[in-house]
Amino acid sequence: MDFTTTIASIFNIIAQTTNDTGALNWLAEKYTAGGGFMHPILASLVIGLAFSFERLWTLTKARTNTKKFIVDVKKALNSGGVDAAKKVCENTSGPVASVFYAGLLRYDEGLDAAEKAIVAYGGIEMGFLERGLIWISTFITIAPMLGFTGTVQGMIEAFDAIKEAAQISPAVVAEGISVALLTTLFGLVVAMILQVFYNYFVSRIDRLVGDMEQSSIELIDALYAMKIKK
Repeated sequence: MDFTTTIASIFNIIAQTTNDTGALNWLAEKYTAGGGFMHPILASLVIGLAFSFERLWTLTKARTNTKKFIVDVKKALNSGGVDAAKKVCENTSGPVASVFYAGLLRYDEGLDAAEKAIVAYGGIEMGFLERGLIWISTFITIAPMLGFTGTVQGMIEAFDAIKEAAQISPAVVAEGISVALLTTLFGLVVAMILQVFYNYFVSRIDRLVGDMEQSSIELIDALYAMKIKK
């Protein structure tokens, strides 16, 4: 049993389990008819979704009620100083808390050192949030390219069939053109699915980075105000 037959069998099993035989049987049929280029297109979808779900989980964990967190940190600074603020950061998850903690660790060295630590650690957190996006972007590009390559292959097969038959008729070229259209269709669908995830992640990361930058400014202002009071 080759790989194409195995995938078709999986679709059929899922169809029997979910009672949705029409759509899944159609997918199995078209996947088989699409030829060899359907395998890397499917692999692009599976791997791209794996990276997408990992980023979704990571960005969900990074979500923080920033306004409440800033208020808690300021209260801790006013009541217990830097050590109390550090404890608030330790008990809060997310990149904003990590950036705050890095700045508070350097407060004893001066405001300039604290600000530099916040900027440096902010860059590290941003890199962590963006990790894996390059792979999603890669599969967004690769999937339609594989589809177009399958299109070229299908057209070559169609012209070879015409050459062997020494005539032009729909029956002769239908199979090659079908392969060409199917690989293009599936490649574009995979790219569109992954593009939706990618755009969502970029939007979420932009909001998180904006929160980090705004919150960092408020922390520096609070530390400066505390220093003046002393």
